[in-house]
Amino acid sequence: MRSRRYPSDTTDLEWVLIEPLLPVPACRSPRGGRPEAHPRREIVDALRYLVDTGCKWRALPGDYPPFKTVFGFFSRWSAAGVFNLIRDQLRRRIRRAMGTSPHPVAVVIDSQSVKVAATVPRSTSGYDAGKKTPGRKRHIIVDLKGLPLFVMVTPADMHDSVAAREILFRLRLMHPEITIVWADSAYAGTLVDWAKSFLRLTIRTVSRPKGAKGFVVVPRRWVVERSLSWLLHARRNVRDYETRPEHSEAMLTLAAITLMTHRLTRRAVHPNAATPKPTAAVQVA
Repeated sequence: MRSRRYPSDTTDLEWVLIEPLLPVPACRSPRGGRPEAHPRREIVDALRYLVDTGCKWRALPGDYPPFKTVFGFFSRWSAAGVFNLIRDQLRRRIRRAMGTSPHPVAVVIDSQSVKVAATVPRSTSGYDAGKKTPGRKRHIIVDLKGLPLFVMVTPADMHDSVAAREILFRLRLMHPEITIVWADSAYAGTLVDWAKSFLRLTIRTVSRPKGAKGFVVVPRRWVVERSLSWLLHARRNVRDYETRPEHSEAMLTLAAITLMTHRLTRRAVHPNAATPKPTAAVQVA
């Protein structure tokens, strides 16, 4: 087992949260299989390093497993929905710790257009005329605490209301308890009636105040905008480098998992920690 040397490596407490949520190794399954050559923790640490630093797959440090091995795990776990499962379990745990129901009934939806690398195929990217951004668009749904429930990546030229039909349909299948979706004016119009009739979801739009200039904190919408900024703390997500959109979704989900494990394992700060403790007076002999 390699020693923990990078800031992105999992701590012992974080690994206790993640390890039980990973798939059972093939060698322990009824069908059987070869024992894995590298510990699971090293694979997870390598993925976290790549997301945090934004390096190339081939540029992974030599003390991690070979990049082809790491990418193989990433690709298989992404296709199997492992990262989504871990994200959902951690989100429920955080909500319980905050004293709320593990299953939210109200969520916020928004999108973000980002540029892509030159290696991204044109067939999976487009041009967002509204934001004047060539690339891809990230559609995200979060609860009112800012914790992600769903992420989908599309070409940037897909309108929010068009992508929202598929997103909300999937949301209804995965989270039937949700009843209210907060959104901006891009999700208004026929989408509101469609969601109400076919999905029994209420879409409530919140617009910027009339005449407002510059940055304005908009009720409800600021929650999802803050979540998008959290995901951009991981350098891999500042620009889209992935050939396949589903791998882009996995990178965003991995960044969210790291944020949630940090939140669950960080030590509570004492209320009077900033106040220096009184020291005994020095007695002069």
